[in-house]
Amino acid sequence: MLSSLSITQLEELTGGKAQGKEFSGLITQISIDSRQIIQPDQCLFVALRGVKADGADFIPTLIQAGLRVFLVHQDRTIDPELAKNATFIPVKNTRNALQAIASFQRSQFIKPVVGITGSNGKTIVKEWLGQVLSQSFTVAKSPKSYNSQVGVPLSIFGIQAYHQVAILEAGVSKLGEMPTLSAMISPNLGIFTNIGTAHEEGFSSIEEKIKEKLQLFSQSQLLIYCKDQALVRREIEETFSADRLISWSTQAGADFVVSTKKQETQAKIILIKPDLNTFTFQVPFTDTASIENITHVIVAALTLGQEIPSIQEGLNHLKPVDMRLTLKPGLNDSLIIDDTYNNDIAGLKVALEFLSQQRPKRRKILILSDLLQQGIPEKIYSEVSELIKSYGLDQIIGVGGDVSGLRDFFPNQFSNYPTTEALLQSIDTDAFQNDLILITGARPFAFERIVNRLQQRIHGTTLEINLNALTHNFNFFKRQVRPETKMMVMVKAFAYGGGAAEIANHLQTMGADYLAVAFSDEGVSLRKQGIRLPIMVLNPVEESFDLLREFDLEPVVFSPEFFKKLGQYAQNHQIRLRIHLDLDTGMHRLGFEKQHLGELKALIHSFPELGIASLYTHLVGADEGEHEEFSLDQLRVFKEMKAEIEGVLDYKPLIHALNSAGIIRYPEFQMDMVRLGIGLYGVEVTGKRDAELKSVSTLKTTISQVKTLPPGATVGYSRKGKLPHGGKIATLAIGYADGYDRRFSQGKGYVLINGKKVSVIGNVCMDMTMVDVSDIDAKAGDEAIIYGEQISLKELGDQIGTIPYELLTNISTRVKRVYYLD
Repeated sequence: MLSSLSITQLEELTGGKAQGKEFSGLITQISIDSRQIIQPDQCLFVALRGVKADGADFIPTLIQAGLRVFLVHQDRTIDPELAKNATFIPVKNTRNALQAIASFQRSQFIKPVVGITGSNGKTIVKEWLGQVLSQSFTVAKSPKSYNSQVGVPLSIFGIQAYHQVAILEAGVSKLGEMPTLSAMISPNLGIFTNIGTAHEEGFSSIEEKIKEKLQLFSQSQLLIYCKDQALVRREIEETFSADRLISWSTQAGADFVVSTKKQETQAKIILIKPDLNTFTFQVPFTDTASIENITHVIVAALTLGQEIPSIQEGLNHLKPVDMRLTLKPGLNDSLIIDDTYNNDIAGLKVALEFLSQQRPKRRKILILSDLLQQGIPEKIYSEVSELIKSYGLDQIIGVGGDVSGLRDFFPNQFSNYPTTEALLQSIDTDAFQNDLILITGARPFAFERIVNRLQQRIHGTTLEINLNALTHNFNFFKRQVRPETKMMVMVKAFAYGGGAAEIANHLQTMGADYLAVAFSDEGVSLRKQGIRLPIMVLNPVEESFDLLREFDLEPVVFSPEFFKKLGQYAQNHQIRLRIHLDLDTGMHRLGFEKQHLGELKALIHSFPELGIASLYTHLVGADEGEHEEFSLDQLRVFKEMKAEIEGVLDYKPLIHALNSAGIIRYPEFQMDMVRLGIGLYGVEVTGKRDAELKSVSTLKTTISQVKTLPPGATVGYSRKGKLPHGGKIATLAIGYADGYDRRFSQGKGYVLINGKKVSVIGNVCMDMTMVDVSDIDAKAGDEAIIYGEQISLKELGDQIGTIPYELLTNISTRVKRVYYLD
């Protein structure tokens, strides 16, 4: 943070009035996350209110940890006991106060600030521009995609006095959001990347969206844009005077006329100014989107006065930026966090926080390169050491010269290698056993080689799970219910194919109240992986009673016979078990029916060792409007049955009936808890709110080989694939043993290669599938998307007469699961 703050300054900035114990120190850190406190005696905690929780709920714990200053909503009652040990500043709105503090901090930075917005490419442009400028300047930039109403303030707080330029990204999803971001960022130089359809539902027209985004640059001295985008050009040139604009175009009439000469793996970009001054750069990309993004970067670097050789040096190190923290299975049951694109303190903080949220492992290990062009090494690594200490790492491995300074802070935990090659030559993969390993480093160090050495060897088909999308979907459903309504989340069937342990762990950090699994061994596995949430077991068996007791699992009891067996077991072992009663109101699968209620009430009286945690039923047709009468009748019957059971209890169990579809269709029946299943994974089966969910899973594979076949050739088993006129086929490394359904054979299925849909030709094989690529450019090694954002599970299911559930849960365990934050 640029400027330390006194309590008086905080009062002036936020409009609040301090209460409680007097604080005479200075604030040097601001946090909104109780898990990210580094120096508690110098930290201001801003208690934001969100869908999941009120940050003020964590204040007692934070006071115990040594934190002393809190910004809270003024309608929050301050506990007099807490006020004896801490200072509270009540304000009307803590988010607005956070933004006011950020605006002040930004005003203290007198060096150039670059503001970036647009629909696509803004994060890539920010990252690449940061990499290029870092050849000449110390650069501060927004970590990851911190471009929101809260993300921007956090990005600003990361700017330090030693930084020479700051790059801040701004994103909006609806009208009225940009003025606040603009006031905070106040960029000297702006970059408008492009316009697209993202967040289109928040605006009445594309023009309205452009106008909203352009408000970021209302006070900018200069604005860079591409003149080839007609709508963008028109709105910009009508809004800003010509002397504030820097345009580039492939056509004459711009400040920079750009031509591109593409080669096999790289391209030459030539920029010509009106005075015929010419700049030529080599870039390691040939695709249109990357060329556009790099051109924005080059023009910005030139505008900021960077020397041409230095720009080219930065371009030489550019690689496709995987804007993700990626969790990958490692050797010997280790987990790897791949952050190999990142190289600044702000990004390291995000990565360490992600590490802290993972399930427990034997050790937490950091592999870190030199932080290039970040400032004075002594100061930088002192700050890094404080950061590392707060996360309790067991081992730090440094690569490079400057990073060796960490040895002074961690004499027993630190080891250093001069180069990545030296580390690779000495690394003993057997030394890593059940560890959590964060690998983060600058591009020139090529840390992807370390990731490749340590990650588990599984064939090239992967299922990628976007944890940000998972969070978005969870919060969407959380907003549909009352704050007090609990959320049970289904993680049965390997979390609908996504990988139960990692998803359950993420749900635990998000604030889910309950998990549900199908069988006891699934629950046992979660407990062994460090999952602490209550776990309901839907299909327990008598043989698993010992496991229920040992691992604190809560079984569903669905019949008088099973109730009696479990009750006798509890009596014989003199224990209490929490159970859930399944009431059958129309599913006719498992569950107590109305005629069982008399016997059930007697059993409840006979076996008090079984405490009833909840009563629930399952709706048969909540996903389809045609069954509404039946669903409402189910809910009526359920209310009658649960009332009769509650009559014999002297305590109140949780009551729940709604699944994902029911949450949307029957919110008035949410009761005490709802059960979120397929909706978490991005499928809204009623079709009412589908556009508001995000695709969570992307199944992808690679092309093993491309063949050119003559007219009349056939493809695959039984010669089912026919090419009467000849053509090209690509063989993909996925088959029905991976979960790619054989019903996708003979044109029923299609995949996405290089942005184009191509059809399956012939029969899907056990380990391979052939697709017709006659009309597209494709080569061995190219990626093929099986399903994801552009190919929905619903449309694939419709092709073969099945449902998204089946497609998700069919994915084989031999397919590598990769988890990431984008």
